[in-house]
Amino acid sequence: MKNIFKLLIAVISLATVVAACNKVDNLYKSEPLPLYQEGVSPVLTSSVASVTPVAADTAKTVVTFSWTNPKYANDSSTTKYVLEFDSAGGTFGNPASKTVNGALSNTLTGRELNTILLGYGYRVGVAKIVDIRLLSSYANNNERYASNTVKITVTPFADSSTLTSTVSTVTATLATQAQNALTFSWSASFPGYTGAVTYTLQYDSAGKGFATARDIDAGTAFSKPFTQGEINTHALNLGVVGGTQGKIAYRIKAVTALGSIVYSNIFLLTVNSYFPVVRLYMAGSFQASTGYGPDDWTPATGPELIRDTRDGALNDLYYIYIYLPEFTEFKITQGRSWNIDYGGTSGNLVKGSPDNLKVDAAGVYRITVNRTTLKYDISAGRMGFVGAGTGADWTPGNVFPTYAMGNAATNLFVGLTNLSAGNQWKMIDTDGWDNGSKSVNEAKNYGTTQGSGNSLVINRDAFNGVATTGRYRVIWDGRNPDNVTYEISPATEMRVVGDGINEAGVGDWNPGTSPQMAYQGNGVWTITITLKAGKDIKFLAGNDWGAFDYEDNGLAADGVTHKIKWEGGNNFKTPAAAGTYTITLDENKQTVSIN
Repeated sequence: MKNIFKLLIAVISLATVVAACNKVDNLYKSEPLPLYQEGVSPVLTSSVASVTPVAADTAKTVVTFSWTNPKYANDSSTTKYVLEFDSAGGTFGNPASKTVNGALSNTLTGRELNTILLGYGYRVGVAKIVDIRLLSSYANNNERYASNTVKITVTPFADSSTLTSTVSTVTATLATQAQNALTFSWSASFPGYTGAVTYTLQYDSAGKGFATARDIDAGTAFSKPFTQGEINTHALNLGVVGGTQGKIAYRIKAVTALGSIVYSNIFLLTVNSYFPVVRLYMAGSFQASTGYGPDDWTPATGPELIRDTRDGALNDLYYIYIYLPEFTEFKITQGRSWNIDYGGTSGNLVKGSPDNLKVDAAGVYRITVNRTTLKYDISAGRMGFVGAGTGADWTPGNVFPTYAMGNAATNLFVGLTNLSAGNQWKMIDTDGWDNGSKSVNEAKNYGTTQGSGNSLVINRDAFNGVATTGRYRVIWDGRNPDNVTYEISPATEMRVVGDGINEAGVGDWNPGTSPQMAYQGNGVWTITITLKAGKDIKFLAGNDWGAFDYEDNGLAADGVTHKIKWEGGNNFKTPAAAGTYTITLDENKQTVSIN
């Protein structure tokens, strides 16, 4: 009997130990154990069955979740709760979640709820059913229980960017087209969303509702600058004619990685537009032989005509000063293709004409076309000095050939002339004055009240008189068809400098001791000098560095004479054999020979 009693005590003790050590992780537990209860599954409720927040609700509470106490054997303030969210019918395999400690309720703001919905790829404005449940546990995640599942209908809202600009009005001009007009900036769309968001800046005519919006990719950036030229292009694309005012509507389109789309506020920009640049080129039989090759009749490599930017001439009147071989034929193209081209005869320009424009004799020509009146003119290409400060005075008929400049390249003239102090002067390309017609055969004269290096104006301003009477070097430079400029500097001397001079008292690269050339007139300088073999020289228009200088621009077409340049280049090499040589520097022709 005693042994039976001991066995009964042992069985009871074992049952007690097993019950005490049992650890529950059943997510659902509807019936508590009769002894040593650890808790029960909480019951979850929602304050709403359906919610449709708006942008104004971003920081406001839009839904409150409450739940019953799971009755753990602990301080209830340490109980851990996790609200889980999944699409309707989901298994909570990869849920969105929010953790709460101790409390028996929690809220979501409009933005918090929106972020959850966007994470599932829900579209803005489209109602969806979401499943929500609550997991309870001790702080260390033991004894986890799941609540019932609550379903609510939710609708994501447009939590979009705010678009701003540095200015609200842009006045664009052709002369300042490269300058910054404004910078658009915008805040992030879908704040709180952790996926990628890409942005597109859209624009359309004000009041059109972006029915035909133009897109500008902005990637993941939050700002984008634009030049005046770019804003002008936007205006022209929307039918704001050059020279008029219009309003453009801009907005930001934001797209999440899962395809949700929102649009920002609309920003209205007032634009004062300008006429766009239309560029004309020459293509013809002259190209390969004059350095515009390698192939003839190729618009892609042809020279560009200068645009006459005067009022009433912009995008209409174009011209070029160019050397053409004999029997040259050519056409004018709009852009660097044959999509739009002009030919013609007898001064009449014809779009798409089978007739080529022609010159019979080799020479420098001024070719002028007007794409509005469809007229053209082919005249002698020349430039000279006129005015009270020059030998020709104000009589154009006295200019050529005595006071002519030399044509150094396409749209480039160089000339040396005497100018008298305090007297105005100009450069002119014909032997008569203009008549104000802006016609293709009208004379052109050039000047400016601004100093050396500045832009020239046509048929208006004169140059101010020089401070000191003397010989000057003047350069008319239209190689940049967007900006015709000039240079002027004293031409009192020209020196040969370098380490290739074998003359007594001449130091290597020492301008002050270098020999001076003799001026022969018409831009020609000469000197007879003893040279070392295979050394370097250059030409300097002064007795110290910083003066105007010439360097090697490569062999001319004859294969013997070298071309010169002043923008920077290689030094000239002296001949392979040492000896006495005559050097001729021709600034009008922009060549040098060593014989």
